[in-house]
Amino acid sequence: MNFYTRLPIDLFSYGLFIAMLTFSQAGYTQKVDQPAWVGLSDSQKDEVLTFSEDYKDFMSRAKTELSFVAEALTLVKGNGFSELTENSDLRPGARFYDVNRDRTLTLIVIGSNSFTDGFRVVGAHIDSPRLELKGRPLYESEGFALFQTYRHGGIKNYQWVNLPLALVGHVDKKDGTRVHISVGLDSEDPVFIIPDLSPHVDHDYRDRQNREVIKGEELDPIVASIPDPDNSVSDAVLAFFSEEYGIEEDDLVSAELAIVPAMGPRDVGFDRSMMAIYGQDDKLSSFTAMRAISEQDTPAYTAVAFLVDNEEVGNVNNTGSNSDYLVDLMSELIYRRAGDEYNDMHLRKALRNTRVVSSDVNPGIHPAYPGVWEAGNAPRLGYGVNFKLYGGGFNANSEFIAWNRAYLDAAGVSWQTATYKGRASGGTIGNSLSRRNMEVIDYGVPLLSIHSTYAVSSKVDVHMLYRAMSAFYRYDN
Repeated sequence: MNFYTRLPIDLFSYGLFIAMLTFSQAGYTQKVDQPAWVGLSDSQKDEVLTFSEDYKDFMSRAKTELSFVAEALTLVKGNGFSELTENSDLRPGARFYDVNRDRTLTLIVIGSNSFTDGFRVVGAHIDSPRLELKGRPLYESEGFALFQTYRHGGIKNYQWVNLPLALVGHVDKKDGTRVHISVGLDSEDPVFIIPDLSPHVDHDYRDRQNREVIKGEELDPIVASIPDPDNSVSDAVLAFFSEEYGIEEDDLVSAELAIVPAMGPRDVGFDRSMMAIYGQDDKLSSFTAMRAISEQDTPAYTAVAFLVDNEEVGNVNNTGSNSDYLVDLMSELIYRRAGDEYNDMHLRKALRNTRVVSSDVNPGIHPAYPGVWEAGNAPRLGYGVNFKLYGGGFNANSEFIAWNRAYLDAAGVSWQTATYKGRASGGTIGNSLSRRNMEVIDYGVPLLSIHSTYAVSSKVDVHMLYRAMSAFYRYDN
């Protein structure tokens, strides 16, 4: 934790101050520069563990942005959110959801202030690195039927071999019907696998470098091996598709089918303090945002959770954060209130007054490779939320960082800082929103094995992020 900004003026008492300084609210007490677990009561630890069970249950089903939106809608409808329509009553405290093309979800709790006073937005993305099927994926090789794939987001190819994999997504047919497919997530389902070369026969491949141990074109899962009467395995697969799903080979051109790890979430460690889960980048932040906004009653500023697609590939397309969707939605809300008096300056004023937490996970310090970080600027699992201080012009401005520190400290949320070693960079969806003149800060929590098939998070960090977002929505300043 960056405690140097918290030094008392009386430097003589510095040591005692650092040892004893605490802050608390609502029963939470956190000391500076120590694990977030320390200072939690037994009941508060129980809150952390209960929250993590809800998170694991949700993540066991929300493998892609499509399934995230579907699962999230079930939860938020049960928490009083209704679809935003032209006839929706925008009274303070009203709760709405809006879905953009099934792949982006926005949750809204109307505040007591005018919309032109600005919105409080938590933005996060719901897509994760994965394999996707090509438009004509099915082919046959050496008696096996396989799917050709390409990569969504940055992965290390070798991490995807010798694992149980699932096929999830949908196929859209010319008649307008949609066929949902999910094979491999249920314990009774078959799984798919990308086999590696055994050490007995890989001699000619041992000189490959890290990123080419497995090449992209080699990431093709085996999907079948029994041929049809004409000795064609691929034709047997097409016959299965026709019988089981009513789809033909050409229908796969208009499909969104992903290959994802089939493993379910598991606790890590004797103490069960951590979780191994596929897709935590960045469904972790999106889940905590969903939970935080669901607990808002009538905030002063209208609360928004903007859970968006396609961050892993550059925030592109009309479901990514570079689109005009969110600004158009804000404009629509303002217009509903202002009516014929609406003009563009209402929107511009609202954008200028809007404050945003752009939340995303990031790598944490690794016990076997600590040298990739500078220890004083490295985020550690179990130490809470980390402010991303990128440098190079990518940081939030200092006054907005201080504003965020204020509500985190008031709520007793543990926080730390993260700056990459030797380079300045900034990312996730914050750039998309700051260019609209919103005030944006990036913070999240650290993971181990980020972008892998089974990333590791700390349960207390996940809960701290949820509490940070709740405090952000409530902070009336």
